[in-house]
Amino acid sequence: MRTEGVRNASYGESMTNPTHPQKILVAGATGTVGRQVVAELLERGHSVRALTRDPGRARASLPAGAEAVRGDLTDPVSLAPALEGVTALHLITFGGEYMAPLETGPEIVALAREAGVRRITVLNGGGDTPLQDAVQKSGLAWTVLMPVEFMANALEWAEGIRTEDAVGEPFTDRLSAMVHEADIGAVGAVALTEDGHDGQTYLITGPEVLSLRDKVDAIAEARGKDIVLTELTPDEAVAKWQAAGLPQDVIDFLIDVYGNTPPEGRTVVDTVLRVTGRPARTFAEWAAEHAPAFRA
Repeated sequence: MRTEGVRNASYGESMTNPTHPQKILVAGATGTVGRQVVAELLERGHSVRALTRDPGRARASLPAGAEAVRGDLTDPVSLAPALEGVTALHLITFGGEYMAPLETGPEIVALAREAGVRRITVLNGGGDTPLQDAVQKSGLAWTVLMPVEFMANALEWAEGIRTEDAVGEPFTDRLSAMVHEADIGAVGAVALTEDGHDGQTYLITGPEVLSLRDKVDAIAEARGKDIVLTELTPDEAVAKWQAAGLPQDVIDFLIDVYGNTPPEGRTVVDTVLRVTGRPARTFAEWAAEHAPAFRA
């Protein structure tokens, strides 16, 4: 990871006077990160196409100004109309039933090249995937976005906090450098529209390392009411997640990553500041923005 070059001037110019507005296609545009990529690009003055299987349904959840277009990453032929006139493309690595890793990377890359796409960002799905591999071998300018735990994951606690003023989780001493999803979107927007990011894999974190107690206390402060944090055993957590309908592979992943959080997930890096020119948002800021979700 490079550490030099905080680009405040570049950020200010692109936000207030985009000299080269571009047309960008965003896959996963209604997802946690995708909608933030869309919002950031629009704020920077670019034209955004939001790829979705159901444009009519998607329009209600997209920021004003985004154009919802039909397409499916599992069916590359369907992407051709959406790619017309597009200069950059944001991709996710999973799609279809049960969020299986996409196997259509080579076809998507070929269509993108034919359409004149110059830059591609890929939201890393937790490891190497066929689509990411195809993009990195494409010869096009590419950037991989590798965020750690999303702050938005805390919304999984919302119902328990609203109804019982309580959170029950395993491994309550685990640490996380969790990142605001809007900061992931901001890094992606810069990589899609500015030079200097080709071939980069950007680990994206928040500005602080937090314990589970730190997160719960921040939500309690934002909502104006205390929250009880209870530590579950791994078996109790598994039973809870099974009852909620989580697939077993997801449960296995959660037990592993919560019980053995890798250093990358609990170490702050300055990617957001270096790439966007502004500091990463804190969890306290996120909690204040989402406080209504945790109030009865």
